[in-house]
Amino acid sequence: MCSSDLQRLARDCRLLFDVDLDTDRVRYYIRHVLTDAAPRTVARVTVYDPTLDLGIIGSDAVPHILVTTRPASLGTPAPLRLQAASYRREMPAVKHIGLFGALRCRRIVQREGFDDVLFLNPDGTISEIATSNIGFVRGGQIIWPRSEWLTGITMTLLHRALDEPIYTEPVILSDLPTMEFVFATNAATGIRPVATVDDQSWPTDHPALKQLRDLYADIPAEQL
Repeated sequence: MCSSDLQRLARDCRLLFDVDLDTDRVRYYIRHVLTDAAPRTVARVTVYDPTLDLGIIGSDAVPHILVTTRPASLGTPAPLRLQAASYRREMPAVKHIGLFGALRCRRIVQREGFDDVLFLNPDGTISEIATSNIGFVRGGQIIWPRSEWLTGITMTLLHRALDEPIYTEPVILSDLPTMEFVFATNAATGIRPVATVDDQSWPTDHPALKQLRDLYADIPAEQL
């Protein structure tokens, strides 16, 4: 877990529970569970308060920390085939466990032969993939949808490495033919090319893919 993850976790804890998160304790728990883990392991940290229930949800919170792990993917992920659907996650800027709606959308599109779902806002603008950010390349410029979405750690690290600000603009489905390359970012899978959105397709061997993957691979790891 990098400092950006912890900063986002602490921000969301303050937003949802009105208390400060002990990030040193989070680091301690992560180190503990990773002691006997495989060399490449994904650790997930969930902050929750088991004493809050429906009747006393407004009480002062004393958040607990849950760390779970799963093996990291060792292979190169295949290009994504996306289907667009109208959906907006509750509190999109916060990473939370309320994924029923998003995963239901993913299940629907997978049953129709796609890999994942691309969310559209009520006004038709693109926001994000179910559990990933989506980025576009046009004229050598990386473009992110101008929308409320979860600011992913991978996209944040990329732009720090690029030493440039994050550029956004409203993107709708009719803009997609103007894009030269489309990609998804996720902390577990890194940078993954997007082959199609509905019936619009792009090459998945665009030079930008190697450039972004090389840049991401060269980001120094942080000590826990």
